[in-house]
Amino acid sequence: MESLKDQTVALPAGSLSREEQKRVAAVAAADLVDSGMTVGLGSGSTAGYFIEELGIRLRDGRLTDVVGIPTSHITARQSREAGVTTHELTEHPIDIAVDGADEVGPELNLIKGAGGALLREKLVASAAETFVVVVDQSKLVPSLGTGVPIPLEVARFGHRRIMRDLEVVGIPRLRLNSSHPVTTDNGQVIIDLEVEEISDPVSLDGRLARTPGVLATGLFVGLVDLVLVGEDKEVRRIGDRAGSMSHHGSAGLGRRPVR
Repeated sequence: MESLKDQTVALPAGSLSREEQKRVAAVAAADLVDSGMTVGLGSGSTAGYFIEELGIRLRDGRLTDVVGIPTSHITARQSREAGVTTHELTEHPIDIAVDGADEVGPELNLIKGAGGALLREKLVASAAETFVVVVDQSKLVPSLGTGVPIPLEVARFGHRRIMRDLEVVGIPRLRLNSSHPVTTDNGQVIIDLEVEEISDPVSLDGRLARTPGVLATGLFVGLVDLVLVGEDKEVRRIGDRAGSMSHHGSAGLGRRPVR
């Protein structure tokens, strides 16, 4: 795994389950949040642990005036239940975004979208000054695409034609719930694209994004600043560029392209 910096935070001795690894990494991510920040809130179980920890710190006074930008209806509900104030994504800056991942590959590129919120997750990650990914150690892979397909959010209209166009890249499968297409919070559908080992995620991401009808790919390329990995005895920090919370330049939506 290549990284700009690799540090560890020691944990009490003992073997942790994957869920416990995710939880301790999410708690470590909460340490990066200061009072008054606007925080992008990812979707999924790992992001849920992070939201829960934010709520605890807001209630006990360690944090104040934190505003969350949720990436799904479920995340918005979790935030309300935890006591985290939420706003919609606007032109105002996001200080830090925290989310999970399905795979973390070399150079900190990701596959995300198993939960179906990839379009909103990518919008929020791209708008954030710092994007932090929280995972357990099983999510670290030597090459993307070997264990999970690439989720694609595509237009419901004409999705069968879009699937045919994607056959030149891999094996597309419409994501179903029972016999019905899974519908995203945006009213669109998800195609899971099985591909061979991804040697060039930048090129593949661009190729998929240029396919008419593809609204967002589950390849998150060049977006991650820091990965927090929960392990048995430590939380490992990989690619720590989060020391300066403004390395991307001026604040505001659209500093990094969304594909």
